[in-house]
Amino acid sequence: MRIAVADDEETIRDFMAALLTDGGHKCSAFRDGRDLMNAMMRDTFDLVILDWMMPPINGLDILRWARETLDPCPPVIMLTSRADKADVAEALNSGADDYIIKPETKNVILARVEAVMRRTNHQPERQSRVEEFGRYRFDRMSNTVVLDSEEIPLTAREFALARMLFLNPHRAFSRAYILETLWNSVPDLPTRTLDMHISRIRSKLRLGPENGYRLQTIFGHGYRLEVFDKE
Repeated sequence: MRIAVADDEETIRDFMAALLTDGGHKCSAFRDGRDLMNAMMRDTFDLVILDWMMPPINGLDILRWARETLDPCPPVIMLTSRADKADVAEALNSGADDYIIKPETKNVILARVEAVMRRTNHQPERQSRVEEFGRYRFDRMSNTVVLDSEEIPLTAREFALARMLFLNPHRAFSRAYILETLWNSVPDLPTRTLDMHISRIRSKLRLGPENGYRLQTIFGHGYRLEVFDKE
């Protein structure tokens, strides 16, 4: 999972980056709230971990802004030294998914991260071989998609990209998120590579309102799969 961490203390940022990386996640660290907000506007994160006291915008204000502005808003964990019960209640009532009081052990922090991811459906506990989305049926063993009764073969990368989109309808994915997740941020990878894969998926799967789905390009950001309810 792709996780953003914002804390004005370098030691905390380094600690969290190492912890999350060891836990199998990809971490982007920010030293102040404004940098994080700019990143959240242009990029995609599966989870955000916020310190409360940061210049020039504190974590609680960022949390409220994110809940009001971002659609969808990623889950948010407050990681702070503020231990007063009133602070905990205020953060949770403002939309935080969890509240961790510093200092805390690595195992507990990682466990709380995994728990939030499970609750917010970013980390399925079980995956079946065949997954159905409307008229589309995905076979994870053969990298094929069946539309009605027609089998559509895809490359492994095309299948992974299509499945990511179908598992997250209406969620906007930034280009950086897709490249980092599916291509592992290969250096010097031409941006045209992702465009070609999107074009092939759109064509091969015949994504359009007539089949219940449309693959939308979000200018300056990335892509989103939209679902149409057909009566």
